[in-house]
Formats: sequence, C-alpha cells, structure tokens
Amino acid sequence: MKQDIRRIALAAVIPLFLLFVLYMLKILESGMDWDFTRLGVYPLQKRGVFGIFAHPLVHSSFKHLFANTVPLFFLSWCLFYFYRHTAPYILFAIWIGCGALTFLIGKPGWHVGASGLIYGLAFFLFFSGLIRRHIPLIAISLLVTFLYGGLIWNMFPYFAKAGTSWEGHLSGAIAGTLCSIAFMGYGPQRPEPFADEQDDEEEGEEEHYWMTDENSERSGTEEDPHAPDGLQNFKK
Repeated sequence: MKQDIRRIALAAVIPLFLLFVLYMLKILESGMDWDFTRLGVYPLQKRGVFGIFAHPLVHSSFKHLFANTVPLFFLSWCLFYFYRHTAPYILFAIWIGCGALTFLIGKPGWHVGASGLIYGLAFFLFFSGLIRRHIPLIAISLLVTFLYGGLIWNMFPYFAKAGTSWEGHLSGAIAGTLCSIAFMGYGPQRPEPFADEQDDEEEGEEEHYWMTDENSERSGTEEDPHAPDGLQNFKK
C-alpha cells in the first residue's frame, strides 16, 4: 500500500513542477507588464523558431491557463504513472513534435499555450493503450475518451472557435499518435498468455533432468563402475 502511494506521489512531481513554472511565468508576465507572446510559434518565420521549444510555457491570459491546468495535470500524471520509465522521452517528443508541426502548418500569427501538448498526451494515451492491448492501459484509453473525447472537434477549422489554434491541436494529436507507435516496444507490455504454465513446465523439466543425472551417476559409480563416461554426463 505504501509503495502504491509513493508511486502515485512520484508520478505527480513533474506535472506539478510544470504547472508551477507555467503559473510563475504568467504571474511574472502580468506583474511586470511584459508580453511573452513572442516566445510562441510563428509559422515559417525565423522569429518563430524558438517557439517550437517555448510555446507550451506561454498563455494569452489566466483564463487560458486555467482552462489547461486540469487536463494537463491529469494527462501528464497518467503518462508518468503508467509509463514512468519512458515518460520523459515521450513528453519531450510530443512537446517538440507539436511545436515543429505547428511551425510548418500553422496560419500566420503567434501560437501559444499548452493545448497542443494536452492533445498530444490524450492521443498518445488513447492509441498506446489500444496498440499494446494491455487491460490497464486500455482502461486509460477509455477514460481519456470519456473525459476528453469532445476535444477532437477543436482540431478542425470549421468547429474551432475564432482565435483558437486548431493547427496546434492537430499537430499535438499527430505527434501523440506517432509517439504511441514509436514507443510501442518500450514501457509496460501485455503479459504473454500461459507464461506461468511455461515456467512451470521448464522447472519440471529441469527437475526431471536433475533426477536423471543423479540416478545416472549412481548407476555409473555404484552398480557398474566400468560404465562408459557418456552414461555419467547428463547435466546441461
């Protein structure tokens, strides 16, 4: 029980630290009357290249940040809980992949916010669970669908609200889907069926060989001292 609680707490460390950074930057921007918008992605412009790395850290308003807080924390916590050994690599790949794709396909203007990262995490968790066919991960896929299935409409220009970067959402979804395929061989995997039975069979065979070896040695040394050496060596 204590180990489970410890694992739950450890999975929340990086998501909480990320949210702390986001809020500190927004408070600093607001308090100093600065404008961090130019740290976002500006597609196909040299001035927007740095935004590939920095765009999830900047939000247009506190309302924008509040809207992203809960889904970002929950989805990133799921990532670090279920994929704890590969989670940093997956998060980094989605982060950069989302920014790079937005840089290539986005409309002119500054694209900021962690929404693309949220879409990337949601699509990764959804498709990764289906690809691996592991029951706990499939359950997470269904939960993500139930909670955030409606997000899919904001990936298309006809349904997205004015001023919303549907390109960033679409880029995050693509990055998350590609990561689910690229990392499918890493992290938790579906247990092999009948693995326990195979182990029992192997143990039984080893025990059988050991008993055979013991009997052979006895027969070769006690009953027939002139038995050939080949009958005395059965050990693997």
